[in-house]
Amino acid sequence: MHRSSGRSTARAGQAGEMAACPRGRRSRHSSACLLGIEVQEIPGLSRRHQKWPRTNKVCKVTALKRGTHKTTKAVVPSRQPAVVRVSIDALAAIPEEAVWLESRKSPQTRRAYRVDVAHFMRTFNISSPEELRKIDHRAVMTWERLMREKEQREASTVRRRLAALSSLFTHLVKFGGVEVNPVRDVERPAVNRREGMTPAFSQKQARAILDAPNPEKLIGLRDRAILSVGLQVGFRRAEIAALKVADFHMNRGLDALWVVRKGGKKGHLAIHPQTAQRIREYLAASKHGDDLDSPLFRPVRGNREGQDVRRHLTPVMIDRVLRKYAKQIGLTRGYSAHSMRATFITTALENGAGLEDIQLAAGHADPSTTKLYDRRGYNPEKSASFFANY
Repeated sequence: MHRSSGRSTARAGQAGEMAACPRGRRSRHSSACLLGIEVQEIPGLSRRHQKWPRTNKVCKVTALKRGTHKTTKAVVPSRQPAVVRVSIDALAAIPEEAVWLESRKSPQTRRAYRVDVAHFMRTFNISSPEELRKIDHRAVMTWERLMREKEQREASTVRRRLAALSSLFTHLVKFGGVEVNPVRDVERPAVNRREGMTPAFSQKQARAILDAPNPEKLIGLRDRAILSVGLQVGFRRAEIAALKVADFHMNRGLDALWVVRKGGKKGHLAIHPQTAQRIREYLAASKHGDDLDSPLFRPVRGNREGQDVRRHLTPVMIDRVLRKYAKQIGLTRGYSAHSMRATFITTALENGAGLEDIQLAAGHADPSTTKLYDRRGYNPEKSASFFANY
């Protein structure tokens, strides 16, 4: 048997080389575009883009040959990743702005923070960490006024962007990048803390939407299940899109779904019997119910050549599913997948569910957040305008 050296080496790349990175573009090599700055990735820091080299493992193999034992060495592939050595100097060269962004646990949060801080940098033509760290409260106040008055942004949008920038500078203050957080004392625009702005469906409208998809077609069965998870379980659109077949299970005799919440926390929730029945009907028709690691909701048509059919729908696709059937019942404006969540919370409260139980189902850390979705205080049928008869 031929012998092989069995050696596989991996070299840590150089980090900290920064160059202006055009908006929305990424390098084809092992680099990431963060806050408009291109930073070389370090092997071993992130496995998302790292292709781990397979190592060869030398094993002793004993073979029985003509009544005698013969021991030799064989090289067999190992699934263990090769040891990647990372230079301390390379780690030290990573700018704190990149460390701050990558420390966010949720991919959605990282994406949102990147976009919000990039908006600030574009406003003042900032292209490097050094320039960013020189700004003071005057720049932040100017940015807030431009968003509010010139761009006509919603107060919630302005507050979110300010919060993202403040989070970055809080990190820089903590690790010695700057002395003061310039966002800390900037006044935020007021928002309605008693009621959210997401429109909800009436119970009649929700029922019509649930029954709108065609149960004779696979896409209709899939969409019936998606809408039921949104309206009768209350998951966020990203949570619906991320579900796997294995997440649908039995717990203490009841059908349930595992869900990964914001921040990566995982929990399970018993679900409405109608939701469970719709999921079963969809899986029976799609024939991927035994593929436990497969996405629960998958594309059913329009797959491009080379695309994996075992891929998740995107959160945007969950939005499109809801809007498609809302339009079919005559609702053409203002509704999104988040409207299903608001409808779920309001309907559950109206039908007697406790606030703590709904808070748990919605995955909210604070009950005041759950109350924002409560539409019981607004009954359009009792509007005072109906009594102003002349």
